[in-house]
Amino acid sequence: MKFGISTFVTDDGIDPVSLARGVEERGFDSLVIAEHTHIPASRESPYPMGGELPAKYYRTLDPFVTLAAAAAVTSRIELFTGIALLIQRDPITTAKEAASVDLISGGRFVFGVGAGWNLEELRHHGTDPKTRGALLDERIDAVRALWTEEPAEYHGKYVDFDPSYLRPKPVQKPHPPIYVGGDSDATVKRIIRHEAGWISNAFPAAHLAKRISQLRDGAGHDVPLAQFGTPVDPDYWRALEDLGFGQVALLLPTESRDESLRLLDEYAEQVATYRG
Repeated sequence: MKFGISTFVTDDGIDPVSLARGVEERGFDSLVIAEHTHIPASRESPYPMGGELPAKYYRTLDPFVTLAAAAAVTSRIELFTGIALLIQRDPITTAKEAASVDLISGGRFVFGVGAGWNLEELRHHGTDPKTRGALLDERIDAVRALWTEEPAEYHGKYVDFDPSYLRPKPVQKPHPPIYVGGDSDATVKRIIRHEAGWISNAFPAAHLAKRISQLRDGAGHDVPLAQFGTPVDPDYWRALEDLGFGQVALLLPTESRDESLRLLDEYAEQVATYRG
């Protein structure tokens, strides 16, 4: 099982370059970056984890810009959106940004996508919460077409464009890995439909086991499994490994450069001990 780092990169925490270098130098396998374009002041949607929305949500950098900066100063780690809110993004622009990161990094980009939970945020982007699932499906299909076809075209209910040329194409063939975030029966169906992996949150192992069983039964085979926000808990890691997770991403709090690097040192020591 691979160990990466997941975090919210903000304008008041460690910078992307220092973070990426710190992650790679300490032997981690990936850097997984969250996304929120903005937080509406009139937000009513409850924070899924309970309580007040943490300050970091208000200050996140763009994930593709962050991963491009990380790509320029690393050579090994995977660069993972966890998750890109594709229901808030133009699919043509997103396909170009993602392919550009894959090119700059030499084929290390991983496309984690999802529908998000902040209804006010997605409404500001013109997305109807009632149709966000169908929109997400079409945008995933459209991005894949733009990555793999030339010229590419797509004609759906929500996404529609005539034959077009889009470059660069991704380095990875046929395209970068796609992971879908979420925790619902609809998420399971979406993962199976798109032949994608699942990027989960740090749910209890029993809950994860239920979803993984659904995925395997529906797909007829093992589905790639990753996680954002994994706690630093070796017993939990062992449970994830037993469930078949290929990679996890330990949650790094949004802190200053010095404190972040100190925490990365601690995490690296615990991972080394776990691997034994």
